[in-house]
Amino acid sequence: MKRLLIIALTTILLTIPMVGLCKDKKEQSASAKPALPVEVIVVKKEPIPIWFEFTGKTEASKSVEVRARVTGIFEKVLFQEGAFVKKGVPLFEIEKNSYLDDLHQAQARRRRDQATLDLATANVKRFEPLVAEGLAPRITLEEYQAKRNELLAVVEADDAVIRTAKLNLSYTTVRAPISGRISRLHVDVGNVVGFGEKTVLTTMLSDNPMYAYFRPTEEEYQIMRKFASKEVLDARLRVPSQRNVIKRDPFTGKVDFTDNRVDAMTGTITMRVSVANPEYLLLEGTFVYADIFLTDKIAFFMVPPNVVLEDQQGGFVYVVDEKNRAKRVNVKRGFEGRHYLEITEGLDDGTQVIISALTKLRPGMSVAAKDTTSTKGVMAVLRKAKMGGEKE
Repeated sequence: MKRLLIIALTTILLTIPMVGLCKDKKEQSASAKPALPVEVIVVKKEPIPIWFEFTGKTEASKSVEVRARVTGIFEKVLFQEGAFVKKGVPLFEIEKNSYLDDLHQAQARRRRDQATLDLATANVKRFEPLVAEGLAPRITLEEYQAKRNELLAVVEADDAVIRTAKLNLSYTTVRAPISGRISRLHVDVGNVVGFGEKTVLTTMLSDNPMYAYFRPTEEEYQIMRKFASKEVLDARLRVPSQRNVIKRDPFTGKVDFTDNRVDAMTGTITMRVSVANPEYLLLEGTFVYADIFLTDKIAFFMVPPNVVLEDQQGGFVYVVDEKNRAKRVNVKRGFEGRHYLEITEGLDDGTQVIISALTKLRPGMSVAAKDTTSTKGVMAVLRKAKMGGEKE
């Protein structure tokens, strides 16, 4: 028994130094672990071009229904469906004969009434000196004067009928009311047109300039009012491409309309961008992104959007502290673009924000920071985006 106790004590005494030795090796291994390589950008408060992005649809600046304004047989089509036509160009011919007859009859009546008027005027002129000399009764002169005045009114009415007849005759040639692209034909030749609401023969669109309507929320609208550096906002329209076969440059223009009320159903305000479309590359009904420029005069703290992480405590970023270790800093978000995110609280000038290896980082971890501000900072990314025709 005594022998077993001595053996147990000896084993314990030999084990204690071994445990201490293992602990020392682990601490040495942890302290010798290499720092994690990370990329950082140095943030500072500076003016950034601020754009808001909205979705919208294009709409022609003018849309006109071309209607038959007189009744008759539809005789001729004088245009190619889908073609661009100029204002005033003949498009259709409607049967003219009845309207020519109406005009000729009105002109004949006018000639008859004019002849009668000429006779009445001559009688007045002949009797005026006779009455003045007492050689003819005044009542006869007054009758001739009344007849002349009555015929003057008749001739004026004849002129009005002639004008109406000429107008109706002109309507038998249907002309383009605006310059624009014409749609398909709605009525076939040979039909009688012009009854009821007046037949719609086709439609025309004027798509230069082209409009695009978008609808910001009331809060977004107030932000635009607060930060806009111009009274009339600059804008761009971008057409998304799914196949990346055709490269489309943005269409530049202005915000030229803002509605005067908030839609009670959606809580949004209707606004409109107007862009030049001289080559008619932008078609009505196209889904577009409307980029609205606010300002580049106000300084903000900006970081790439993907560097702001979220957990139950809110948004945070990793920064490099004075001991070259990763440090968590809670931040508050502002407005966001494709390439930037405003930080309203949490950062100071000169802070090194870590932008890479974010999933591997833990607070207190040693890092080897590489400054990439000149290539991956917000301003550098915006310059690249502008050169490539992208939205900021």
